[in-house]
Amino acid sequence: MSASAVFILDVKGKPLISRNYKGDVPMSKIEHFMPLLVQREEEGALTPLLSYGEVHFLWIKHSNLYLVATTLKNANASLVYSFLYKTVEVFCEYFKELEEESIRDNFVIVYELLDELMDFGFPQTTDSKILQEYITQQSNKLETGKSRVPPTVTNAVSWRSEGIKYKKNEVFIDVIESVNLLVNANGSVLLSEIVGTIKLKVFLSGMPELRLGLNDRVLFELTGLSGSKNKSVELEDVKFHQCVRLSRFDNDRTISFIPPDGDFELMSYRLSTQVKPLIWIESVIEKFSHSRVEIMVKAKGQFKKQSVANGVEISVPVPSDADSPRFKTSVGSAKYVPEKNVVIWSIKSFPGGKEYLMRAHFGLPSVEKEEVEGRPPIGVKFEIPYFTVSGIQVRYMKIIEKSGYQALPWVRYITQSGDYQLRTS
Repeated sequence: MSASAVFILDVKGKPLISRNYKGDVPMSKIEHFMPLLVQREEEGALTPLLSYGEVHFLWIKHSNLYLVATTLKNANASLVYSFLYKTVEVFCEYFKELEEESIRDNFVIVYELLDELMDFGFPQTTDSKILQEYITQQSNKLETGKSRVPPTVTNAVSWRSEGIKYKKNEVFIDVIESVNLLVNANGSVLLSEIVGTIKLKVFLSGMPELRLGLNDRVLFELTGLSGSKNKSVELEDVKFHQCVRLSRFDNDRTISFIPPDGDFELMSYRLSTQVKPLIWIESVIEKFSHSRVEIMVKAKGQFKKQSVANGVEISVPVPSDADSPRFKTSVGSAKYVPEKNVVIWSIKSFPGGKEYLMRAHFGLPSVEKEEVEGRPPIGVKFEIPYFTVSGIQVRYMKIIEKSGYQALPWVRYITQSGDYQLRTS
């Protein structure tokens, strides 16, 4: 059993629009949702599932709206929540921003979308690219003579239309890795992980089958390729787009798929591996007779010399009562952001192996604060193109299409900072 009805409420709990899918829950029951939510909020016991008698309200909040699904007894909660978040995603694709005004301005389209998104309480077509083929913002009326349901909905490959043609057939592959790192004041790494995504931009004619080969350790072991010459990585928590044939991957680790047209995320993965800090930070803070403070920050690029980190931003916390900032940097520029109590040192281009210095001088009030302020960690943002921390590589991309055309795959690697923090003593 899934959702009985779906409501979109304003911030006061007044229904803006609703769709009754099963008719087994009276629509008037939604009146109990907001009082229940307010009561739970006051008690400090707010949960994503609220119950009133036999009726359950599964809800999420987005901007100034509540999206609420009602159901009786034992529904598949994870399915309903996935549907609500997917609904938000689809509406954002259509209206750019999902808020009360965009719902009021697009009532007809919202009703049409709610009809197509769910059928008798079960999610149906939730891919916005397919929905946009036959539910348009320009016209709410469908042209006569055309089938209401496009072929993509009934196809085995529902995420791709037939008859796509390009003059130049190309595939762009982006391998993007984010480094999450937390380093203690004594220099020891407390937490490190790599979160990776492989994104594709596909401009291919027809209905091609693509096969992607990575330097996956399990694949190397299966095929006997593991050895000193073949560097491999062990992928964890791998998640795929629905187009990937999972049975094929489970059998022989082949990533085989018929891709959607345009941009999409093919897969994501995680590696809990010990990462050496790519940009190492040392800081010294000196206070002088409670009247001034001097901060010295040294940044070193601990990645290979051929690589360059772009758009580096180092956020250095300063005392909340500091004033009269003065800076001296060996490279880049520094600015004081008083509302966040940080100095941001920006370096446009930071080559591997280089070391830079920044000195900051602040005045402090003559009366010292009695309370001891906890010092937040230093945060670092950066992006390193043509480089991956894990060493993951696209070994090949085969493109098979019955017309036999030649297509060019382009691969780009990017490493960027995720949650990257270094604690100071």
